[in-house]
Amino acid sequence: MQARLNVAFLGLGVMGYPMAGHLKRKGNHTVTVYNRTAPKALKWASEFDGKAEPTPAEAARGQDIVFACVGNDDDLRSVTLGPQGAFAGMKKGAIFVDHTTASADVARELHAKAQELGIGFIDAPVSGGQAGAENGVLTVMCGGDEADYERAEPHIMAFARACKRMGGPGAGQLTKMVNQICIAGLVQGLAEGIAFAQKAGLDATAVIDVISKGAAQSWQMENRYKTMIEDKFDFGFAVDWMRKDLSICLNEARNNGAHLPVTALVDQFYSDVQAMGGSRWDTSSLIARLNKK
Repeated sequence: MQARLNVAFLGLGVMGYPMAGHLKRKGNHTVTVYNRTAPKALKWASEFDGKAEPTPAEAARGQDIVFACVGNDDDLRSVTLGPQGAFAGMKKGAIFVDHTTASADVARELHAKAQELGIGFIDAPVSGGQAGAENGVLTVMCGGDEADYERAEPHIMAFARACKRMGGPGAGQLTKMVNQICIAGLVQGLAEGIAFAQKAGLDATAVIDVISKGAAQSWQMENRYKTMIEDKFDFGFAVDWMRKDLSICLNEARNNGAHLPVTALVDQFYSDVQAMGGSRWDTSSLIARLNKK
């Protein structure tokens, strides 16, 4: 059993809310939370017998580890920097673990700032979606100093089934970009396959049952084919968020010289889905664009 720590969690969205809950229940830590909309933080504190604070700095004050999961680079800066930011409240030697999917640049920026203040910083984006957060089985890819990672990793495992340090500052975010690049192509391929099967007069469910036992199998196929066939998308990882992630990937590719033609194309397909009113639909909604009459 890991030592009982004082920890904070900043950002109680569909991912952060259950992740913070696992830190309390499975990690057996004292947990203080902050959320931009205070009622959600108070609700969490009541449900999990924790504590809510009105600012990131107050939530972070005196904590051993501060976790965060917010929306984007700007959101991350807003909860870390400035007089009300978490860095202002953290004690020397504490560690900030960021689960936001953000740019590698902001991870490096905040790592450098944290070092100046005598605190650790780990960029630790996650994969597994809302279900993975709720069930405590996320995959976490990390970047940062090895000593900080070794201290944080046992506690990250309260809501993860796999966690690995991929390199120095920003390496976690770069690995998450690879994850999103691969998912984009997989979902488009699955959408095209199902749409083709339907046009060909095949039983799409039977087709997937067969091909999922072979080389075409993927997590997306196993977990999304039924709802894709049924045109149900009001759940899961929103198209808006996927476009945010793909924008990060494409920007990084422009900087490092990588060529991402399929990723760029799928990003535009998601733009079409947004124009159809699907901004909050699950990413599997790419098939709706193909079936549009």
